[in-house]
Amino acid sequence: MNIIEIENLTYSYPAAESPILNHISLEVEKGDFLAVVGNNGCGKSTFCKTLNGLIPHFIDGDFEGTVKVDGINTLESDVATLASRAGYVYQDFENQIVRPTVLDDASYACLNYAMEDYEERGRRALRMCGLEGRENDYIWQLSGGQTHLLALAGAVSLQPEILILDEPIAQLDPGHADRIYGVLKELNERYGKTIIVIEHHTEYIADYCRHVMLMRDGGIAWKLPTGEALRRVEELQECNIFPPQVTIAAHRMKREGRMTPDAPLPTTVEEGRRAFGGLRYESPEKKASESSMEAESAVSFRDVSLSYRSVKGEDYRVFDHLNLEIRKGEKIALIGSNGAGKSTMMKLMVGLLKPASGEILIGGESIRKKKTEDLSRKISLVYQNPEEMFIKDSIEADIAYAMQVRNVENYRERTEALLERFRLLPLKKRDGRLLSGGQMRRASLAIGVALNPGILLLDEPTANLDIATRKEIMRTLSDMKGITETVMIATHDMQLVCEWAERIIVLCGGRVVADGPRDEIFGNKEVIRTVGIRPPEIFSMGRALDEKALCYTVDEFLEHFKE
Repeated sequence: MNIIEIENLTYSYPAAESPILNHISLEVEKGDFLAVVGNNGCGKSTFCKTLNGLIPHFIDGDFEGTVKVDGINTLESDVATLASRAGYVYQDFENQIVRPTVLDDASYACLNYAMEDYEERGRRALRMCGLEGRENDYIWQLSGGQTHLLALAGAVSLQPEILILDEPIAQLDPGHADRIYGVLKELNERYGKTIIVIEHHTEYIADYCRHVMLMRDGGIAWKLPTGEALRRVEELQECNIFPPQVTIAAHRMKREGRMTPDAPLPTTVEEGRRAFGGLRYESPEKKASESSMEAESAVSFRDVSLSYRSVKGEDYRVFDHLNLEIRKGEKIALIGSNGAGKSTMMKLMVGLLKPASGEILIGGESIRKKKTEDLSRKISLVYQNPEEMFIKDSIEADIAYAMQVRNVENYRERTEALLERFRLLPLKKRDGRLLSGGQMRRASLAIGVALNPGILLLDEPTANLDIATRKEIMRTLSDMKGITETVMIATHDMQLVCEWAERIIVLCGGRVVADGPRDEIFGNKEVIRTVGIRPPEIFSMGRALDEKALCYTVDEFLEHFKE
């Protein structure tokens, strides 16, 4: 039985030169778990917004064709009615939270529909989404993953047959990402919900989804069972979609003649056990690492404590007598679950927050009495949401602003040099808020280094980006040698951590629970289990074949596993 039926759907945004969706026809069976993939701008989010009636009832444009959802023609219905058939959780899910307490928010949609059992529906939705017991909590007491589940519960409370999620794990740590997909699996298998996700993380698609739909140039290239879809390695890569690392490794081995040509490509670690079962791990020679222990101090935390005031209950203690040393020249990844204190640590370093006790020193000087503008020449923070960095009507003006107000000599020439270095010259007159995700990130980096700070802090520089754009930002970070001495990145992107960082600091509950190079961190099962770190898939693949294996990239896996 088909729960979604689409015939010849064509849609154009107002004043657009060509349709964003072009002659789409599709059927989705009831109970499916479908991943929608495609490069930026191919129409994925636009397509999903036709399923709950936002297009064309709320978002105007030229609409042709027929879209039927759970038996209802979307053109003949309204958004309110369709919301009870197709629930939607947006990428910026925080904007869907509108009430102060958890149960109040989960039941709010049902209250708006004047349903007498609105509270019971909210409680049931919270049970289904794994939030039972949090009914009376304030929403600001929730972690990022729990907030996402609350947004999902708000959609579930109306009991729709279809649930649509746009990039459900883009802003979450690996532990919370696993939990989100665990709840979606339960909703799909136990409650029979049809799940549609827009997703870039193909390792999650391989583990949870039944079908994959590739969108390209406004149309549907194909819809296939997950295994068959993810084995189309070259076609996916042409669309800037990167199949699971296990699949890429096997595909390269086939091209090199190291695997039987007709052997199916594995898409999960479990399938990889069988496909790579005959390989043996050869340990690489250990290279002597250059220690930075003798390097000059860049930032020192000395017995730093900080608490946030709480509306309900005791104050929330973030740090309790934290001691940490960051040295000049280090490339540091700061990792940990949502709420571990990563962003708070960075805000303390730039003076946006003041510790309740203890001292923070930059270059050996306490920053307690220094103004944030005085610190900006020494240390700079690039925010997780790059649009928060834009205050002018062009990125050229944004990059120049900090230098201009501080009377930096030759600021115009430096602005032009930064535009060129970050490949922004053709975009310099554009408003930063109207750029693509990758362009915004590059522009925010240029703003962050405009005053030539010795220390650069980056909060989630690859969040909300597709895989291709993430790789572009990683290349940009690698090219920044010589611009700034010391760089710290707070991130959930374990591939970025493994390929870029020289030192990894792991936060958990406001404490440093591990601190060292990647082998020391990822080789520690206890740390991985406690903090909820999800290593790169190829690392897990190597460890599944040999406990001694420490392979962080496909290249390393192919180099060290031999027949």
